[in-house]
Amino acid sequence: MGLRILPNVLRSRLGEFIAERMGLHFPSERWGDLQRGLAEAAGELGFADVAEYADWLLSTSLTKAHLQVLASHLTVGETYFFRERKTFEVLKTSVIPDLLRIRRDRGQRLRIWSAACCTGEEPYSIAILLQQIIPDLADWHVTILATDINELFLQKAAAGVYGEWSFRGSPAGFKERYFQQTADGRHAILPEIKKRVTFMQLNLAEDVYPSLATDTNAMDMIFCRNVLMYFTPEQARKALGNLRHSLVDDGWLAVSPSEGPQTLLSRFAPVNFPGVILYQKSNAKLHSEQPRTLSSHCEPAHFVMPAFEAPLPWTWPAPLALTEASIASPPEEPVQPETAPTPLEVATSFFQQGRYSEASDTVLASLTANDEPDPQSFSLLTRALANQGQLAGALTWCERWVAADKLDPSGHYLRAVVLQELGDSEQAGPSLRRALYLQPDFVLAHFALANFARRRGKNDEANKHFANASHLLQGCQPGDLLLESDGLTAGRLTEIISSIVALESTP
Repeated sequence: MGLRILPNVLRSRLGEFIAERMGLHFPSERWGDLQRGLAEAAGELGFADVAEYADWLLSTSLTKAHLQVLASHLTVGETYFFRERKTFEVLKTSVIPDLLRIRRDRGQRLRIWSAACCTGEEPYSIAILLQQIIPDLADWHVTILATDINELFLQKAAAGVYGEWSFRGSPAGFKERYFQQTADGRHAILPEIKKRVTFMQLNLAEDVYPSLATDTNAMDMIFCRNVLMYFTPEQARKALGNLRHSLVDDGWLAVSPSEGPQTLLSRFAPVNFPGVILYQKSNAKLHSEQPRTLSSHCEPAHFVMPAFEAPLPWTWPAPLALTEASIASPPEEPVQPETAPTPLEVATSFFQQGRYSEASDTVLASLTANDEPDPQSFSLLTRALANQGQLAGALTWCERWVAADKLDPSGHYLRAVVLQELGDSEQAGPSLRRALYLQPDFVLAHFALANFARRRGKNDEANKHFANASHLLQGCQPGDLLLESDGLTAGRLTEIISSIVALESTP
């Protein structure tokens, strides 16, 4: 295949196209990387010349498969177990012990998200670490979500089989303890560790998160390492805002030192540990942008973040002063005051900004004076509480919702989602089936039942519900928003289901 250097004008257009479609940023200083990735993708797809492939990219309506091939050559799959080991040491000696101490008295739950998991070494490292330091791990409800834009990477991660290069720097006996050797001399992760990680395809630059539908809410810790460097500053800022909303208060974010300017992380409180800086979500105001220091076992301090801009007050216009001229002249049509927003509208605005505490407080204040709240208020309140990690409170309001209107399928659906986050599978399943009995075309209820079966290892049952959801989605337009979806579209859920089914079929 020809290796002709593409003109700068064409490389610039391709960079803009890839940034728009895939969220990957290739400024002029990285045009060499862009050319190499395009050349490799062109060869895989059978193009004789990279310029021919470039012209085709810019003139064709690309399928998901085409984008996946391109993504596989433009993103780096270079990782290994316990990469950036100092971060894992801090988790082991400080962060996770603090979380365990707090959660033992308030529900034994732990939620961690590897937001750019590549071929799986990072989330499996997290799972191994938790097994090492939590003696009663079986008594905890632990969620380890692993996502990546690259479906080929995810397929390798779901297989869980690795060569020697993934173990560089590993201590003696590590492979023997947590892996089984395969016939071809590679190493397969033990099933009891593998089952703790859930893989899903997700585009951090474009997808909706946090979301109850995709289980990307109320995280205790998020790893987002070696990915923001691919984003434009605007995309990185948006992604970090969404990741912040996906964390519970005082939740932790781990990024790589090379991710970009520290100004992008100004909404987090930097915390200086020995050899590594982590970032903590806090609703307190930061007195300084300098990182604070934590010893291995000290109590986390609270910083004050810059205050959110308060909504403009809704006021009536001041009365007009009467003058002789105004009395003599015909009266003008009075200016109508702007209609004040309803409490639900105010709460919805708070929710969309990630201000979940204010959203739930606003709804609760309105419910006090309203004996018959509408389903929208119940739904918003449930979501706001769940996104804060207040699952007991979210469940209480779901129970009240169902009691007030037993025929509303949304109440049963959200009750089931909250129950799943609480680890109560015995009650979650019947609630989902009740939602489908009331509304058989409830797409997200089918999707939730499929994931429910998937987590229990019932793949045939999961595939049946995925197929039902996919069939219903065929009757939707790609841009249609789905009921109780947090903004997830029919087209995006179709892609997610296709990716999950492909991952489940990975040997």
